[in-house]
Amino acid sequence: MYPYSIGTHNMRSLVNLPESIRMYPQYLREAGYYCTNNPKEDYNLVKPGKVWDESSRKAHWKNRAEGQPFFAIFNLGITHESQVRKRPHTPIHDPAKVPLPPYHPDTPEVRRDWAQYYDKMTAMDMQAGKLLSELEEAGLTDDTIIFYYGDHGAGMPRSKRWPFHSGLHVPLIVHIPEKWKHLAPKEYVVGGTSDRLVGFIDLAPTLLSLAGIKPPEYIQGHAYMGSYETKPRPYMFGFRDRMDERYDLVRTVRNDRYQYIRNYMPHLPYGQHVEYMFQTPTTRVWHDLYVAGKLTPPQTYFWETKPREELYDLEADPHTIHNLIDSQKHGGVINELRGVLDAHLMEIRDLGFMPEPDWQERRGDVAPYTLAQDRDAYDLQAVHQVALLASKRDANNVSALQTHLKNDDPAIRYWAMLGIYMTGSDAVKNSLTDLRPLLTDVSPSARITATQTLGRFGEPADLDPALDVLFAHANLSGHGVYQTLFALNALDALDHKSPRIQQHVEKMAVTHESVPRALRSNTIKLVRKILGQNPPG
Repeated sequence: MYPYSIGTHNMRSLVNLPESIRMYPQYLREAGYYCTNNPKEDYNLVKPGKVWDESSRKAHWKNRAEGQPFFAIFNLGITHESQVRKRPHTPIHDPAKVPLPPYHPDTPEVRRDWAQYYDKMTAMDMQAGKLLSELEEAGLTDDTIIFYYGDHGAGMPRSKRWPFHSGLHVPLIVHIPEKWKHLAPKEYVVGGTSDRLVGFIDLAPTLLSLAGIKPPEYIQGHAYMGSYETKPRPYMFGFRDRMDERYDLVRTVRNDRYQYIRNYMPHLPYGQHVEYMFQTPTTRVWHDLYVAGKLTPPQTYFWETKPREELYDLEADPHTIHNLIDSQKHGGVINELRGVLDAHLMEIRDLGFMPEPDWQERRGDVAPYTLAQDRDAYDLQAVHQVALLASKRDANNVSALQTHLKNDDPAIRYWAMLGIYMTGSDAVKNSLTDLRPLLTDVSPSARITATQTLGRFGEPADLDPALDVLFAHANLSGHGVYQTLFALNALDALDHKSPRIQQHVEKMAVTHESVPRALRSNTIKLVRKILGQNPPG
């Protein structure tokens, strides 16, 4: 299912599913398969009961009962982002000879990171070969369907975490032995390729289909093999929301040639300060060169604010550096993909347009998916229209946004407020009378966004009342992790406009027992950023 339909679109959000929705290994186990996972479970949700027969570093299909069919996942972490920068390292590939994408600067640090990434790919090939040898030795090669895929683009800045082609396009290799050829798609040829558009959304229904299990009705992907194979789809979708400690909202769709990207928060740069990403030498040297004014396009784009819309020709421009959104020649495909994306967001009921602190508070014990599907509780059509208006950053729309500030729907008030903020100082100064009452809004996200807006662009007298509200919300014990993250991001955006910011953040508690372990580092990272501290090590 699409993460933004079930509330797992924000990284490590650890939400629950409705009781009616299960993870696909549970269906396979029910059908008699021995299901193992080795070893990663970095899910954005709470597992709905027992999912795997075994999930550990020792999990293996060899541990099944004799003759039992199996489904086994082996996560090879050697190419993970953390391994690309791990030192010391003995190079295999010559850094001077590695190909660099045109958006990265050509420096020794960048070349070394890319060379090490290729080194790790070579090592992973050997690990995969060992797993294949185990099947061969057990006499199972001719009886086993094998999938080999990456989870996202390279662990380098502008690949992992970004919905460009460099972040969304991953390898997918499928081997189907002769015994199971009747389950293969018609275009399947050993050693061949397929132009069919498929994504991870399609993996679960495909695996169920191969096992002869009809995918449940709620599944949003489509099987591309097996007994329940569907027709090829003309479009694929992608997204970006909160990554670690930083918020964003991007949606994208592609057909067989073009990719359309819509940035709902274009005031934010692509390269927001994500601490984990900045541990990579490439990130630091790239950023330093930009700050020093030593880069030219397209190497500058990553550190600048985003256009509202982007269109790329993936055949002519696989690195997605030539934005065609203003090309009259491409007007037809732009309008086509705009419409397809809009329809998709409505169809799957995208929860991303309700700010995280609000839906986490409003849902109580209800699954986010259930909240998103409730049309009375979440008027997505109306909220989305205001989000579109807000993202235009057009001074001519300020009057309409001011009207939306009085709407009964807190999500609409939030987007109206953010739209005025994104439009800039003049828009805020012309809206002060409408914005000031929102410091006491019932919605935490609207309240925090009002304080950020008034604190940054309001009158000098607005700053201290705004800070009082932000300090109150940056309180893990009183308001929880999601409001604290929202408030700390707002404080960081104020960029030390008052010495009170430094004084307060230095004293605040950065952890609390109520915060899930997977989320605890996010507040710590934001505090370090605000205080100008480097991460340990």
